[in-house]
Amino acid sequence: MYQVLKLNKIAAVGTDRLGDNYTCVDACDAPDAILVRSAGMHDMELPESLLAIARAGAGVNNIPLEKCTERGIPVFNTPGANANAVMELVIAGMLLGSRKIAQGIEWNKTLKDDPDCLKTVEKGKNAFVGPEIKGKNLGVVGLGAIGVLVANAARSLHMHVVGYDPYLSVDAALHLSRHVATVKTLDELYAQSDYITLHLPLNDGTRGMIDADSIAKMKDGVCILNFARDGLVDSAAIKAGLESGKIGSYVTDFATQDLIGVDGVVAIPHLGASTPESEDNCAIMAADELKQYLELGNIKNSVNFPNVAMPKSGDVRYCVFHKNTKKIISKLLEAIGGNVENMENKSRGDYAYTIIDATAPNAYAEDLVKQIGGIVRYRIIR
Repeated sequence: MYQVLKLNKIAAVGTDRLGDNYTCVDACDAPDAILVRSAGMHDMELPESLLAIARAGAGVNNIPLEKCTERGIPVFNTPGANANAVMELVIAGMLLGSRKIAQGIEWNKTLKDDPDCLKTVEKGKNAFVGPEIKGKNLGVVGLGAIGVLVANAARSLHMHVVGYDPYLSVDAALHLSRHVATVKTLDELYAQSDYITLHLPLNDGTRGMIDADSIAKMKDGVCILNFARDGLVDSAAIKAGLESGKIGSYVTDFATQDLIGVDGVVAIPHLGASTPESEDNCAIMAADELKQYLELGNIKNSVNFPNVAMPKSGDVRYCVFHKNTKKIISKLLEAIGGNVENMENKSRGDYAYTIIDATAPNAYAEDLVKQIGGIVRYRIIR
């Protein structure tokens, strides 16, 4: 029986897929796995029993990845599960930022006690005039699952779209409209875009990437949309750009304290993935990832270990996390002995993951595997 600890509410349509040999609980001292959405885990003591973590969403900034990697705990996410929900909100955000809709609605509320409110509206609505998006240039930074959907949707709204992604995958490229142009540098994208939307992870290379220098390279009156991570932008640079008129509007799904109430900022309370469809999709994908790993050792959509999966054959399956060093595989095979039916090995950086299926392995295989230098963690699935 597997114990799965839920740190957030997870849609039942997902947890129900796990089966009768799983117990999903809100509190547990020794869980085999954790399902999480936004709960912070950096200060959490990870129990020795913990085998895997699945994040029902894309971002994993709330999870201590380095600690998990060092202990052989794969961390899964659910790329693409909430992509449509975020795409729809990005398009809405572009319209909100362009047409000053949110500001107009707020002003309209002040006319509640005005008996001539319709006349007042006609006199005052010019303050909220904004351009149409048709025919304008949209720059999409990051062409992953969400970025591709945004680019394609913008094309269907008759916008000109350019994208930037130095790591564009084959799958993403196949789904990207042929009418979307790509550029090799961010400077090219900044120079020609009336609207810029961010769809990339937060890391040391992207933190604060929208700063005073990058904003200076953009068109006057640019609308910047951030539905990825709040740390991608320098808030002080955003405020300075809005005050000078360099930035026409900043639309964000991250209502940080320093930007709430600032003129020109449309701050949405993190609603990007807040749809029942998205929550269901994320829960289903996260549950399936855990089930595949716990029962078969297969890894798909891990953010800290390589994807490794194969059908089970043989009597015993060895699932081994180890340092990416020479001769470990040969030592593993020697220790296991018996007839190796199948094997799969992949590496990611300093670490690697190996699955070995064997028939009639050495009776002392487990003790011998323990003695191999560079082994981080291993499991035996019978």
